[in-house]
Amino acid sequence: MHPAYSVIFFTTATGAGYGLLAALGLIAGFGVAPADFWLGLVGLVLALGLISTGLLSSTGHLGRPERAWRAFSQWRSSWLSREGVAAVATFLPAVLLGLGWVVLGRTDGWVALSGIAVALCAALTVCCTAMIYASLKPIAQWHSPFTLPGYLVYAAASGTTLLAAVLAATGQPAPIANLAALVLTLLAGAWKIATWRHDDRLAMPATINSATGLAGGTVRSIEWPHTEENYLLKEMGYRVARKHRDRLRALVLFAAFALPTLLLLPGLAAEAGIIGAACAVLAALCQFLGLLVERWLFFAEAKHTVTLYYGRA
Repeated sequence: MHPAYSVIFFTTATGAGYGLLAALGLIAGFGVAPADFWLGLVGLVLALGLISTGLLSSTGHLGRPERAWRAFSQWRSSWLSREGVAAVATFLPAVLLGLGWVVLGRTDGWVALSGIAVALCAALTVCCTAMIYASLKPIAQWHSPFTLPGYLVYAAASGTTLLAAVLAATGQPAPIANLAALVLTLLAGAWKIATWRHDDRLAMPATINSATGLAGGTVRSIEWPHTEENYLLKEMGYRVARKHRDRLRALVLFAAFALPTLLLLPGLAAEAGIIGAACAVLAALCQFLGLLVERWLFFAEAKHTVTLYYGRA
């Protein structure tokens, strides 16, 4: 598939934003963090900012962005529509959480319930985003048991890393947050490696023989269906060279998982101070950039069965 930059940024930004929003909701809901004004303000503004800019960027890939609102009407059958409905629904408990935490300075009672609700809504929205791709049977790399858990674990890892950075930057360093981010980052890296190993063994869900219904012999394409480039080739006929793929995979493992893990280590100490805070912020930035490359590969390595018409094996 051709990697669309708007969708790459959308899935990365909203994943991190919903991950951070869920983490903030959980620590508020279970009374883990104090009702600190700056922690609530910076955390919620960052989370909602990532989500909003990501959702807005997703319209850049639409032919008629002004008609994006119509997608909400197809929630009975479309995961894209369900994602939109869930995304809008998440803003209600998020606003209530912000009102209680930032304005009223409390995280108990109905504010705590709002935190639990926003965490559940954030997780549901990420699941809907993942199912947009996991439900596409013509693309074996996406129609896989690895896709949905992958979206969730990458959102959780980037969200908790952002939480550790926000806690440290607002003078509320928490070694337990760094530990959670470190564990989830390692889990996300292991899941990514397992996903690549699974995808590398996949074959196309169909062949030219099965597509034409000709069982005898080997069917091969000797001429393209048309002479000029069209939408199918632009969107679904993308190829990435193996040497470039391997280099980009190594970059993902380093920038999104290995380097953030190392940068989170200083924050495990109770008296990490400014060094721990700087490392946590740098870890969040590196991980976000690494996940942008991971999303690019997610689209670039996907093979649609329509490419069989163009002689792809």
